[in-house]
Amino acid sequence: MGRNNILIFDSGVGGLSVFKEIYRRLPHDNYFYLFDNEAYPYGELSQSILIERTCRLINQMMDEQPIDIVVIACNTASTVVLPHLRSQLSIPVVGVVPAIKPASLISTKAVGLIATPATVSRQYTRDLIRDFAPEKEVVLLGSTRLVEMAEEKLRGFPIDLTELQQVLNSLIGQIDVAVLGCTHFPLLKQEISTVLGDDVVLVDSGSAIAKRVAYLLGEGSIQQEKGELRAFCSAPPFEEEALNQSLKTFSFSPIEHFPLRGV
Repeated sequence: MGRNNILIFDSGVGGLSVFKEIYRRLPHDNYFYLFDNEAYPYGELSQSILIERTCRLINQMMDEQPIDIVVIACNTASTVVLPHLRSQLSIPVVGVVPAIKPASLISTKAVGLIATPATVSRQYTRDLIRDFAPEKEVVLLGSTRLVEMAEEKLRGFPIDLTELQQVLNSLIGQIDVAVLGCTHFPLLKQEISTVLGDDVVLVDSGSAIAKRVAYLLGEGSIQQEKGELRAFCSAPPFEEEALNQSLKTFSFSPIEHFPLRGV
């Protein structure tokens, strides 16, 4: 069986947390990681711009690479873009949603949802809480600063735990399960756990997404050698050299610039 070509898309480096889970299951396939840093953060875009940019960039990549599956590794984009992309593409498109359902099943106290302000405010998120955690208290926390901190961490900047504690203050001592409702946040898992305490269980969607992708691809390639890992960005990223060093630890080749065309 030949290698599958898996496209993972995000506004920044958060999707790497999803990539890690998929790669753990499918280490012999090819990966194309595309992030739209020109328009980062996605949580501050209008829905129309979000849909246009995401669809255009992904179609642009598919014009150049024989992609077999698209993973929208961004909660903000997934809640808005999936129906539009699925109507345009003939290949599977997988999105991420906050892991409200599994969190509610293990919580005996209250669930904290840590996400971007856009995800927290969307009706889609409210519907997830209504459908899967109707009997549970769910404390919502929307933060753009946490996204920035994850981006900085991957470029070698230290995380200020005092600042992190201030960001997470409304959850401390109030919850027993925290949903990491943005793909950036598992990159800060260790630090978030330190601040919230070891007794708070952290839940994200990464493993569920990986399981879904593996199912859709029939468990992936049976090749013995590792596949090709390439990273693309829509604009020159800040601290590009430091970011390349981090991407190298994931086995990615240096970032290639992939600007949005036709605008």
